[in-house]
Amino acid sequence: MSTTMKTQIIEAPLSYAGAELRPHFILSKFKIQGSALVAFVGPCDVKTEELVDWEDRLASDSIQAREMLHFLGEFFGPTLREGVWIQRVLMSIASDVLRQTFSVSVVREGDDLWISDRKMSVSIVTSSAVSQLLHVGINIDPTGAPVKAVGLAEFRIDPRIFATEVLARFSKEFESVHEACTKVRPV
Repeated sequence: MSTTMKTQIIEAPLSYAGAELRPHFILSKFKIQGSALVAFVGPCDVKTEELVDWEDRLASDSIQAREMLHFLGEFFGPTLREGVWIQRVLMSIASDVLRQTFSVSVVREGDDLWISDRKMSVSIVTSSAVSQLLHVGINIDPTGAPVKAVGLAEFRIDPRIFATEVLARFSKEFESVHEACTKVRPV
């Protein structure tokens, strides 16, 4: 597994429709090779047929929001189970940043962020033939969401400032895990 995590905020707006969750999308679109996590702002409109979550797909669900902060990741080496752990760590970091930096009373339940009974995020991990793929969407303007939702705009949070802090903490955590693995003796 790679010892570093490449992170980048993409300045240009980009829509997310589900097809972006594929191997080497980050490499082909942004020229970032290896394990990486990028963040960008744009609308979200994932039709049922693009969903990779079978529970949601069988329920004919969809994902929509006028504007989201998207985190798109590709990780080379981990198993699907490890990819889900990476997802949970990322969501924990996002909830920590919301609470500690922006004083938002957010609750993380599994891979979702909630404020009271309103959903703030969507999140999924899946496997490709070569990697684990992750998408997290944090609502900015949840207009159009098929569920009760809340977004960063309601709290006047600049999504790029939020993303910068989340990416920095995630990269540090990723590298810290690698370091922890290199400093122990076998027993």
